[in-house]
Amino acid sequence: MARGHNIGRAVLYMALAMALIPCLNASAKYLGRSYATVEIVWARYAGHFAYMIVAFFPRRGVRLFYTQRLGIQVLRSALLVTATGVYFTALHYTDLPTAAVISFVSPLMITALSFVMLGEPVGPRRWAAVVAGFIGALIILRPGAGVVHLASFLVLISAACNAFYQLLTRSLAARDSAETSNTYIALVGFVLASLAVPFVWQTPRSLLDLLLFIGLGIFGGFGHYFIVKALEWGPAAVIAPFNYAQLLGAAIIGYVVFAEWPDLGTWVGAAVIIGSGLYILYRERTLQKRARMSDAAG
Repeated sequence: MARGHNIGRAVLYMALAMALIPCLNASAKYLGRSYATVEIVWARYAGHFAYMIVAFFPRRGVRLFYTQRLGIQVLRSALLVTATGVYFTALHYTDLPTAAVISFVSPLMITALSFVMLGEPVGPRRWAAVVAGFIGALIILRPGAGVVHLASFLVLISAACNAFYQLLTRSLAARDSAETSNTYIALVGFVLASLAVPFVWQTPRSLLDLLLFIGLGIFGGFGHYFIVKALEWGPAAVIAPFNYAQLLGAAIIGYVVFAEWPDLGTWVGAAVIIGSGLYILYRERTLQKRARMSDAAG
């Protein structure tokens, strides 16, 4: 729901989210060595759904499922499930920091898609930043050079699904609560994954695996919930740059747990993508400020 801004609270929510998301991806990567992606996705959304019900149903009751835009809720949730499955598949072959960096092209895609889908004006400076960001992705992927696994290109597909998901989420921000939106994510993901998981099911082989499966729902569910809460309490132009903090967590976990460290080309591409994203946010904030000043003058 729309409300007044509280930047401190918004930043706290984003910090919590950025601590949880790398843990989600690391758990999925570890489990992907022994279990099918469908089972991992199922556990992520089954746990997410269970935690949303326990946390919010006692207080909200059936109102938790009330939405003004059911079709959009289902569509955006299906897009996120697809993004999750494709991303988890890519993690089987791609190190955590590289996958995180490539996923940062999603905000660039949102800028381009907002022009195509929503008719929002995008000036030449922001278009230049979008192009530069995709060049950064090419620096990382280096097509034809055989430097990174071909599965890394799956992260681009995941980023595209995530971009469409975020555009739809934007349209729901003032209509449905964060609790309702996140519960629909979990419900749709759980239902879709449940249709396929019986064909690939393997019982967890160790206590560690069981704990990681349980953790998927916690990390994913509350990670996305905190992101939505952050956007409720603070403007996107202020909050969005904190998305890049997950690269630090991914780099630390990748190095400590998986002995992974990206090469120089990946870090160069990361700098280009992050710089492009930050410039787009800066331009959007500047244009919004000008628009407010113009309205006040008029």
